[in-house]
Amino acid sequence: MIADQVQEQIARLEIRPGRPLIVTDADEVLFAFMAGLETYLIGEGLTFDFSSFAISGNVRTSDGEALEREAVRAHLGTFFERHTEELDPVDHAAETLAELSERAQIVVLSNLPLPQREARERALRRHGMDYPLIANEGLKGPAVRHLHELAAAPAIFIDDIPHNHSSVREHAPEVQRLHFVADPRLARLIPRAEDSHHRADTWPEARRIIERHLFED
Repeated sequence: MIADQVQEQIARLEIRPGRPLIVTDADEVLFAFMAGLETYLIGEGLTFDFSSFAISGNVRTSDGEALEREAVRAHLGTFFERHTEELDPVDHAAETLAELSERAQIVVLSNLPLPQREARERALRRHGMDYPLIANEGLKGPAVRHLHELAAAPAIFIDDIPHNHSSVREHAPEVQRLHFVADPRLARLIPRAEDSHHRADTWPEARRIIERHLFED
């Protein structure tokens, strides 16, 4: 089931049938989300523990107490409101996508609040990644399936969150799935997602995988 707001965004896209498709996440794939969040938390008198690949349970007060889930959620909302446009790009993301875009179409599928969609679009443009953006809601499999059906071509999905790979496997099993975690502190906390086909944590690595599966098969 695709949320109405997501369906409306997809309907506005110009997907070219027959052209290979790259569907990529933004946070921890195109933008250094964790580094930005950590800076925000420090400013709020909080720290991030890096004990596991999760946000809830790892945000702690100055005395080491873990914040409750609802408090973490509130901070995430504030962070997106204030800093979506300020996140630094992941190294080599822009130039790699620019080269890939000569032979493929690219869609950014990001789970961020809809009110921050325009801020993320501005950030993408400023950092040389002016590709169509969908502010998704929930698991990504249904949206990826719809995009793949529109493209009717080889496709690859890139994301840092394992359950999104599981969702794409369920709804669009023909799509290649690349697990990507840019921040090395997070990357070392999690193995390749079970339902992904590949793992890469840098864009030079990712490019080789993408080219092999979109252009060489």
